[in-house]
Amino acid sequence: MKLFKQKTKEEILSKVEIDKINAKNTAKEVAAKHLGKNAINYITVLVIIGVISSLSLEGGALTAVIGLVSTAAMALIGILQHIVGAKEEEEKPEVEIIKKLISELSEKKEDPMQVDVTDTDVTVTKGESKVKASKKE
Repeated sequence: MKLFKQKTKEEILSKVEIDKINAKNTAKEVAAKHLGKNAINYITVLVIIGVISSLSLEGGALTAVIGLVSTAAMALIGILQHIVGAKEEEEKPEVEIIKKLISELSEKKEDPMQVDVTDTDVTVTKGESKVKASKKE
């Protein structure tokens, strides 16, 4: 009694051809196919982990677990959006602000600083500001 069906030559050759086609796929295409088929399962598992942990954990531990689970789910959703091309990458406003500050600081002219030191006094002059410190005896 045979338990397994013997594969025909055509089945083997067709499997080889399919493997050749799959071997030419880029990593992004392979990941997209995998996530397209399994992403809902991963998100479901993350939600189940959150629900089960809410039943048994208290306070701070629950907050940490829910934070990690939601972060993982959001990362997975972000990856899916990027793979499918549903979300255009946009530059964040804080990056623009930082660039503007850097350019302003690099163009800013500062007044020269002068330090005069004597036996008992140190005088620091910068622009209109002057600070003098004396040694107490």
